[in-house]
Amino acid sequence: MEDRHPQSGENAKVAKAAGIVGLATMLSRIFGFLRDMVVAAFFGAGLTTDAFFVAFRIPNLLRRLLGEGSLTVSFVPVFTEYLNKKTKEEAIELANIAFTILSIVLVLVSLAGVIFSPFIVTVMAPGFTQVPAQYDLTVFLNRLMFPYIFFISLVALCMGILNSFRHFTAPALSPVILNVSMILATLTLRDFFQEPIVALAIGVMVGGVLQLAMQWPFMVRLGVRLKPDFHFTHPGVRRIGLLMLPAAFGAAIYQINIFVGTILASLLPSGSVSYLYYADRIVELPLGVFAIAVGTATLPSFSDQISKGNFEEFKKTLAFSLRLILFVTIPAMIALIALREPIISVLFQRGHFNTTSTILTAQALLYYAVGLWAFSVIRVIVAAFYSLQDTKNPMKAAVVALVTNVVFSVMLMFPLKHGGLALATSIASAVNVIMLTIILKRKIGAFIGWDFYRAVFRMILASAVMWMAIVLVDWIFPWRTEGAFQDRFLFLTAAVAVGAVTFFSTCALLKIPEMMTLMGILRRKIGRA
Repeated sequence: MEDRHPQSGENAKVAKAAGIVGLATMLSRIFGFLRDMVVAAFFGAGLTTDAFFVAFRIPNLLRRLLGEGSLTVSFVPVFTEYLNKKTKEEAIELANIAFTILSIVLVLVSLAGVIFSPFIVTVMAPGFTQVPAQYDLTVFLNRLMFPYIFFISLVALCMGILNSFRHFTAPALSPVILNVSMILATLTLRDFFQEPIVALAIGVMVGGVLQLAMQWPFMVRLGVRLKPDFHFTHPGVRRIGLLMLPAAFGAAIYQINIFVGTILASLLPSGSVSYLYYADRIVELPLGVFAIAVGTATLPSFSDQISKGNFEEFKKTLAFSLRLILFVTIPAMIALIALREPIISVLFQRGHFNTTSTILTAQALLYYAVGLWAFSVIRVIVAAFYSLQDTKNPMKAAVVALVTNVVFSVMLMFPLKHGGLALATSIASAVNVIMLTIILKRKIGAFIGWDFYRAVFRMILASAVMWMAIVLVDWIFPWRTEGAFQDRFLFLTAAVAVGAVTFFSTCALLKIPEMMTLMGILRRKIGRA
């Protein structure tokens, strides 16, 4: 089932698009870490940061459910089919109707969120009700940021349209605007408020508006000028609607599981929510830069292949995409586990974020990291289901995974504290992947062969060699969490450099296909220079 020419045809488009999205997302993540470093330095990990992260996560989860989690994945396959089988004008008409319906729904959701914030916060963070000042601050911040969902969900619609036209750069870069807005708000506005963290919420709202504004010029350039269209009985809209409800739950399972952890973490000692948040931000780097990049790139490609009836090519592209993801996430998982304390320490340990905060956050990172492979693979597997316009099976698997997460969270949260909540999320994601892989194989037949398993085994072997190299660095230059920043930074730099060189050298020796492809691309680039 393997494609022996992974840079040919649709696979080349996937690799190119994943590269564009990955680079843009890398830039976004860099600014995201700068933002988190600023937040950690000025606000630390405690009552006010817990309040902000809970308040921000509520509209952010709804954004995943109503925007990226349901609309985008339901819209792209239908919109791509209209582009392939009908006229561009008919496809744009469908986009206009989706824009109109979404705008109406988002206004209603935003109003409801503002009105019912006390109830929402009570349900989502019941432990906060025991600390009136923290509860009141969370409600205020939630009300202030809830309209963010309006702007960012419209950004998700624009992303679906632009990605269907194979334009990936603007949507991938838009989170940079949010991060810059939050950084500037923290640095310039915090002294204007009695509670300084309110400045962060202002930054979120301004960032949402600017993200939407950024998409518009690229839409116009492609001939898409969204405008109200009340033809709600359009057959394409009905098809999108039938896909959206199960998709809202299925595609957002990772975020829902994280959110379950937030709810339960509010019952644990102060700072637990923040430890989980900062650890999750580290995991989001490889997840966002590559896994989400490949998932974003594959949905239009999968949808295009399915709409044209190219099922064999679809299976080859699916196998190629999974192999591409694992080539990055397996070594990233090992590196995060081996270097969890140095990474947290160098990035966040300053100001109010002390060595205790580093150690406790590193515990959460350990348990999140063991599930990185599952968090990554699920992006492509779910995209495959949505390209087949099947949202019911992902929803069923998501329900099982959610129940698994709740059960293991309750079992593990007391012996392992916040670390147990992170581990439960990883276990639930693994269950989700296993179920969906079995279902997809029954649906389309075998889509991976022995070449795939041999390549993955060699990736694991190369990662193990990399881990031994990192251990050697620690033996020569022992790590000290309480050491001076320059010593900690030097250790992390040396460990990452030695680990990366060891991994890629081992991959070249083992002739891992993805490494050979990368070397071929570099040779061609150098040859053209």
